[in-house]
Amino acid sequence: MDTPIILASGSEIRAQLLRNAGVPFEVMTAPVDEELIRESLEAEGTSPRDIADSLAEAKAQRVSAKLPGALVLGCDQVLDFEKEVFSKPKDKAEARSQLQRLRKNRHTLLSAAVIYEDGKPVWRHVGIVRLLMRDFSDEFLDDYIERNWDSIQHTVGCYQLEGEGVRLFTRVDGDYFTVLGMPLLEILAYLTLRGDLKR
Repeated sequence: MDTPIILASGSEIRAQLLRNAGVPFEVMTAPVDEELIRESLEAEGTSPRDIADSLAEAKAQRVSAKLPGALVLGCDQVLDFEKEVFSKPKDKAEARSQLQRLRKNRHTLLSAAVIYEDGKPVWRHVGIVRLLMRDFSDEFLDDYIERNWDSIQHTVGCYQLEGEGVRLFTRVDGDYFTVLGMPLLEILAYLTLRGDLKR
């Protein structure tokens, strides 16, 4: 890859995934009001899948406008529970409420990635993972939130599958990287097909 891809995200886990895969990249966060965009799209009846895609595109588009010739990767993740989009919890009480609603139920994580070049989208993908939470006790739930608040307050669904959050689940159907917030295998396949990464 002659020039590094630009990751339009401040997410450390997404940066770590690219780093671990040996993909040269630089980070440039996009000043995008995600909450405003999401609320506007929800008001229009936009599907959770399209909301994830639109948020990822907004980030890529904003950074691409400043960097002609660069490949810019925008990513976003949305939790879909019965057609309702969950946001990152504002406080521990909201985290508890969200997890109580998810308990014993299935939900879907949608991880969107959009690549822009010269101000135009050249590739997009939305990875889908379906997850089933177990019937955990309120005592476990309260202890889990207290122990993990520093990390889960920045996540949709209030869990990290790579951490203790895995104990909340009985089943996960889908790609692990997509759970972490980036459809990494599809991104690598596209970059390899383009010739940006060696075959």
